[in-house]
Amino acid sequence: MERGWEAAAAVRRCRGGGEREPRRGPPAGRDGGGEPRPSLPGPIAARRTRKRSGGGGGGGGARTLLPEARAALGLVLYLLALRALVQLSLQRLLLLRSSGPREFSALRAREYLEHITSIGPRTTGSPENEILTVNYLLEQIKLIEIESSRNHKISVDVQRPTGSFSIDFLGGFTSYYDNITNIVVKLEPRNGAKHAVLSNCHFDSVANSPGASDDAVSCSVMLEVLRVLSTSSDPLQHAVIFLFNGAEENVLQASHGFITQHHWANLIRAFINLEAAGVGGKELVFQTGPENPWLVQAYVLTAKHPFASVVAQEVFQSGIIPSDTDFRIYRDFGNIPGIDLAFIENGYIYHTKYDTPDRILTDSIQRAGDNILAVLKYLATSDKLASSFEYRHGNMVFFDVLGLFVVAYPARVGTIINLMVVIAAIFYLGKKFLQPKHKAANYMRDLFGGLGITIISWLTSLVTVLMLAVFISLTGQSLSWYNHFYVSVCLYGTAAVAKIIFVHTLAKKFYYVNTSEQYLGEIFFDVSLLVHCSSLILFTYQGLCSAFIIAIWVAFPLLTKLVVHKEFKQNGASGRYIMIYFLGMFIPYLYSMYLIWAVFEMFTPILGRSGSEIPPDVVLASILAGCSMILSSYFINFIYLAKSTKKTMLSLASVCAITFLLVCSGAFFPYSSDPANPKPKRVFLQHTTRTFHDLDGKVVKRDSGIWVNGFDYTGISHITPHIPEINETIRAQCEESAPLCGFPWYLPVHFLIRRNWYLPAPEISPKNPTRFRLVSREETPWDSARLTFEVTGPSHMSFYVRAHEGSTVIRWSLGDGTPVTSKGGDYFVFYSHGLQASAWQFWIEVQASAEHPDGMVTVAIAAHYMSGEDKRSPQLEVLKKKFPDWIFPSGWVCTYDLFVF
Repeated sequence: MERGWEAAAAVRRCRGGGEREPRRGPPAGRDGGGEPRPSLPGPIAARRTRKRSGGGGGGGGARTLLPEARAALGLVLYLLALRALVQLSLQRLLLLRSSGPREFSALRAREYLEHITSIGPRTTGSPENEILTVNYLLEQIKLIEIESSRNHKISVDVQRPTGSFSIDFLGGFTSYYDNITNIVVKLEPRNGAKHAVLSNCHFDSVANSPGASDDAVSCSVMLEVLRVLSTSSDPLQHAVIFLFNGAEENVLQASHGFITQHHWANLIRAFINLEAAGVGGKELVFQTGPENPWLVQAYVLTAKHPFASVVAQEVFQSGIIPSDTDFRIYRDFGNIPGIDLAFIENGYIYHTKYDTPDRILTDSIQRAGDNILAVLKYLATSDKLASSFEYRHGNMVFFDVLGLFVVAYPARVGTIINLMVVIAAIFYLGKKFLQPKHKAANYMRDLFGGLGITIISWLTSLVTVLMLAVFISLTGQSLSWYNHFYVSVCLYGTAAVAKIIFVHTLAKKFYYVNTSEQYLGEIFFDVSLLVHCSSLILFTYQGLCSAFIIAIWVAFPLLTKLVVHKEFKQNGASGRYIMIYFLGMFIPYLYSMYLIWAVFEMFTPILGRSGSEIPPDVVLASILAGCSMILSSYFINFIYLAKSTKKTMLSLASVCAITFLLVCSGAFFPYSSDPANPKPKRVFLQHTTRTFHDLDGKVVKRDSGIWVNGFDYTGISHITPHIPEINETIRAQCEESAPLCGFPWYLPVHFLIRRNWYLPAPEISPKNPTRFRLVSREETPWDSARLTFEVTGPSHMSFYVRAHEGSTVIRWSLGDGTPVTSKGGDYFVFYSHGLQASAWQFWIEVQASAEHPDGMVTVAIAAHYMSGEDKRSPQLEVLKKKFPDWIFPSGWVCTYDLFVF
């Protein structure tokens, strides 16, 4: 009777009867007990491409299919509710409260912040940095010392170190610094201390930026923490050293000078570094260690408002994010473990004129102060600090739960947990492999068939969004989502999801003909479980602490499956089943959306300054496709449990198509000058005079112009309509014989920015001209030549070296003595000095295999005038005023001199 009804339903479907009707039991030729089914009419048999066995998925009750509209709406509302929870947790800052004299006061810290930023941009070597800011900090430290408790002693030292080191940041280069400034404050018990914990900030800023978040706010927080600790009657066991360093933006120079040269550096057993990659919000712990899990535990136990993730640590340390902090210096040159914190929200205005104190909420300052004060106080009274090197017991898995608390455990425990989860998943899947032979064979065939279909859906989804991204990049509409982030979701996110649904809909219609939807729901749940389980094994094998996320994506869905198994078997995709299923998926989906927010919060602004060679739409489209794959994984089975997916695909395709047309028409402008939420385009302008000399010292070429570098993929396409003279006819040409194409690169980022422009302009004549000379040339007994140079000039200079064919730079007096090449093979040396620095002398040793009539080596020196009167030129100021207000033009004057030896 039941089988006759099903056959009749199949005939009606074959004759165009519209939507499929619900089917009962295993439909593929045999029921759960293996009884043959009566033959279907010829036309139906002809349509059947393959038969499917229920494989144990059968049951007694009627099977109900999900109404498409209800299923799609429920899923959308579920994801939106999770997104709302994530947003609520991220915005949950603090309500200001009155602070006692022994509590951290954000209002007092804000006063420090306002005074520091009122000085203006504070580049290393400028009077603003070396005199005004230093004097203000020393005055405040003196006032704090007067108020300090008798239980404590405060010592202050102004250090002006000189040194050199090599680093592999941005492809590798060498740094040299001379007479830069550090203010070091040691707070210790009255009878002294043998060990110390370090707290680090930097008070210098990049050129043309007030540097409120990066990093004046951190120095303000440290001043207030110093005040609270020094006035407290609670005794300290160890010293707390506060380092206010004056040359971090010069690629971490001041921290290197302190940790390698200061006489207090050998006391330090741990550190906290305060940084910024955005403006305000919560401060994220994004690096810890190396190893030393007790440091993470210190943060877990004491931080009042935790925000931490080992995922951020592994992403940052992978090198994907083009940035670095003083953490690297203390770790690599001091061999000291520490904690790295940074504000990450609103990175659009990081390093711009908009980085002002009014954009940093007082609540954010209070959060940071409460956390840092608590952690420093704990470390300064911890028995473990004195013997910190004995507690290097591997890495830690750590993550906060919506900012409420932090979960942390040793990585080895994480490995055990991961393996237990894998074993549970294998046991669940293994039971199905151990069914009677014919059922097990059918199940394995369907499982791996479903896996293939899922992989195909993901690959075609990725290819689709990449094709869209490439097309949009080629049409000049890149970054259309920069000022309107949800444009990217409507364009690439909908395309990715629609393609995944489309592939599975085709599989359901043509590959799984006459197969029970309930059985397919089981299969594709198991496919998702298998994928995540395989990923968990891979991540665990690679030793990645972030494997805990995948463990969550295996454990909770598996538990949910066990809970709803009976309900699903009896009633199919009933309302009760859906509710329990959604609840069971709550934790993995909520935490994943929490992390996805952090990814976009960090990466979206970075894509606006990632250079001219990386199409940002391709990167963002790939990330959105990956997020779509992850978030759809345990909902793929809904495609097979739903009556239809036509309306859903049509809706997604319509949204994608409309957004695509709007983007291509230029409806979404990438940038914004909105005072409340600016998202500017960054442009660097360097008024440069270049002089090229030959082997005899004669000038063979001399030119002058304003060198224009757009720091994003759109180049000058949006600039030309406003400033017609900046157009493609003035595209800068690479000087092939000169290192780094013969331009005055401030940092070795030439491989990221290959499209730049050179607008002719009058020559410049700085009042403090650069003087470069060859002091001596010595022939060594091992057939090499040592060239000694002397340079005087402004506080920022870059030195470039290119060895000619057949020649090699084998040694130099910089770094550790071993020459380090930048990406591309040329040598790059970054130099800076404070006030009253002596002439810079150094040597390079070049070995040639034969005589070279055109010389052995080409060198060049670029002088960057980033402060004072020499920083400006009339032509530069006029050009800057022509830029629309949605552009942040950062400009200075340069000279460039090239020589052959």
